[in-house]
Amino acid sequence: MNLLPLQTGRRFIVTGATSGLGLELSRALASSGADVVMAVRNVSKGAEAAERIRRTRPTGSVAVAELDLSDLASVRRFTDSSAGCEVLINNAGVMGVPFSRSADGHEMQFATNHLGHFALTTLLLKKVTDRVVTVGSASHRTGELVIDDLTWERREYHPYQAYSQSKLAQLSFMVELGRRLMVSGGGVRSLGGHPGYTATGIQSGTGNAHFTRLAAIGNAIIGMPPSKGARSILAAALLDLPSGTYLGPNGPGELLGRPAPARLAAQATDRSLGEQLWERSAALIAEGIS
Repeated sequence: MNLLPLQTGRRFIVTGATSGLGLELSRALASSGADVVMAVRNVSKGAEAAERIRRTRPTGSVAVAELDLSDLASVRRFTDSSAGCEVLINNAGVMGVPFSRSADGHEMQFATNHLGHFALTTLLLKKVTDRVVTVGSASHRTGELVIDDLTWERREYHPYQAYSQSKLAQLSFMVELGRRLMVSGGGVRSLGGHPGYTATGIQSGTGNAHFTRLAAIGNAIIGMPPSKGARSILAAALLDLPSGTYLGPNGPGELLGRPAPARLAAQATDRSLGEQLWERSAALIAEGIS
């Protein structure tokens, strides 16, 4: 998807936009005429990324706003000050990081990947006019939602299990959000996409030097560049598709290729589980956003 439909006058919010997929999404959208808000944790890095995009002379604009998804107070400040958008792209994420807790006391991967985006979306939803796009991962299929221990209070922590759970939570939320939007009416949709095997820096924060080296080799030999990995997310953000659509690369294992319908794990589409996750997530953020 090198030539995007013109987005002149349309406003997009992209989380995690300083590098990798988020930077590429912002660049591609701005080049198509969109006004893009790059919602980032590190504002100075965000400003550098925005300037890189401006040097390409896009027909749209880019602006930087502070948003730390692991801090619910930061999410509240962002949503209170935001003018809203046509499309919200929930892209930011961390992967396989050593155990730590967020400012609100939640396990960091769950807090950043799911809970912060849940808070952002539900608080901003009245200001979104077209759709919410969730960036998923094929790793969600190995995840398990443990509703009574989502933030790893009682279980032994395993970084990649925690990552898979957080991505499963995001996609369960995508599906449940779509159900609720359909009931409420108004035409806002919930869609998702995943980048397959894309060479980004997400694997570099694990603290596992061996994994980081292997990931770097895999990225160099196999990984798609972010411009190709972003295609499924851009398709979910721009094409006239029904709510609940989930896209990924069309190659074997959904690792490489062009956008096509992707497979969701059974847990992601389980209505009872989606309702339970929604209620539990709402309870977890209640104190942090009050």
